[in-house]
Amino acid sequence: MTDPAPAVATGPPSEVDKLRRRVEALSRKRDEAEARLRDLLTALLPLDDALADTSRRAGALHEARSPREAVSAAIALSEQVDAAHRMLRGELARHDVVPVDVVGRGVDPAEMRVVGTEPHPTRPEGTVLREKLTGFRLGGAVLRAPRVVIAVPGPAPEPDPEPPVTIAAPGGKRTQPQRTTRSQRLRLPRKPSAGRGRRSRRT
Repeated sequence: MTDPAPAVATGPPSEVDKLRRRVEALSRKRDEAEARLRDLLTALLPLDDALADTSRRAGALHEARSPREAVSAAIALSEQVDAAHRMLRGELARHDVVPVDVVGRGVDPAEMRVVGTEPHPTRPEGTVLREKLTGFRLGGAVLRAPRVVIAVPGPAPEPDPEPPVTIAAPGGKRTQPQRTTRSQRLRLPRKPSAGRGRRSRRT
């Protein structure tokens, strides 16, 4: 017959045990945070490549020698910027960082920062009309508060007049409307009233 196993003490953990567990928990959190940061930085490297290519395409737009080349370079540049933006938003979402959708909502000073007001004939006072700067959340916490323009009572503002369009010729020179020469004017068909006016003065 074997002797019974010695009883194991089941009393409360000592202060040393508590301290050791806290250190182990903090060490695990640190390792997890470093791993998430490394994953995020690694995922952002392709974004750097996309932005470098965007800069190259912007240079091609600046150096375009014809309207067709300029249009083609502008379309490629727009597509590249859109792709880089989608890439960044995707990586942010993967790390639980999402934009805050506040347009159309009532202003909340706890999570929004008002940077302007604008009269609006139908929206209730304090309604967010648009964002000047997008806000983001990290999980349930505000990472960056959105900067917004809110509605106040009053008629809608008049739209700004569109600036005149200046068409540039190849080489950067401005094109001017051509004037009709005297010989060209003589070949133009005359109005019937012009002849009647001269005959009436002779009589």
